[in-house]
Amino acid sequence: MPVSRVARTRLVVVVAVAAATVATACAEPRETTPTLAAFNEAAWTPPREADIPADSMGASIRRGLYLLRFTPESLPTYAPGGMRCTSCHQEDGLKATAAPLTGSHSRFPKYMPRSGAVITLADRVNYCITRSLAGSVLPVGSREMTDMLAYFAFISRDVPVGAKMAGANGLISMKDTLVGDAARGRAKYETTCVVCHLADGAGNGAIPPLWGPRSYSIGASMSREERAASFISHNMPQTAPGTLTAQESFDLAAYINSHPRPDSPGKENDWPMGGAPKDVPYATPGHEPYRAPASLVPRARPADAVVPNPRTARGEKGMK
Repeated sequence: MPVSRVARTRLVVVVAVAAATVATACAEPRETTPTLAAFNEAAWTPPREADIPADSMGASIRRGLYLLRFTPESLPTYAPGGMRCTSCHQEDGLKATAAPLTGSHSRFPKYMPRSGAVITLADRVNYCITRSLAGSVLPVGSREMTDMLAYFAFISRDVPVGAKMAGANGLISMKDTLVGDAARGRAKYETTCVVCHLADGAGNGAIPPLWGPRSYSIGASMSREERAASFISHNMPQTAPGTLTAQESFDLAAYINSHPRPDSPGKENDWPMGGAPKDVPYATPGHEPYRAPASLVPRARPADAVVPNPRTARGEKGMK
């Protein structure tokens, strides 16, 4: 049966619309996320607590933020000491000179020389909990871990994968690597630090202990003289950060790290490929301890203080 002129016209219109739809679908997609080339850290502002949405996702983000602020109060089984996440990651993980957590969601998974493996962000959180907080491994599938990861994703909003921004390497490297003098550090501590951290280094409330059984472990980055000096130089004292000289910062670091602190089970396996920084205060493959502390406090649950490297699923029961 011959096709009428009206039918032919309708057919042409349908084909034209379909072609336009296909062309649109195949066209270059409009950018919905920032690209690495277009990202400008100087113009980027991390979201803050006031920006947390009032929905279920926002509730998780807010719980994660409060876990950072009140870690030992919220997780007494996993972080029983006197350290909290914000002891190091100040201003809710947003302070550029205090190992900021901004952009962390975009940096993982990544290779970690200390563990000799590619690790996830959850693994990195557990390294902080077991070493810097001298606590125990937090279950990766727990709501608490999920909440913290939600907060990290929130403060990493619009940061593209691969962006090298403040915090990518932790604390700012000191321009001069000096040798600290513990005797000078003690004198400076007694005039500058004792008012907050007390004479015995035990801290006071939210002010963290600098040594002793409730402080950070020997396996924490802060136990390294240069890392501690960087934190001190850029952030201490709280009333006048940046006023200490580099030598004073190294002296204080040497004094603080000379005291007893919690052990870090499994530390002898760190840097399995070699290449440990020279100021690591314990023995690792090919490395001798640098200025080890006076003594180490045994951990109550040593098996729970070790973060295992990711394991392959091949060969596991039930796998084919």
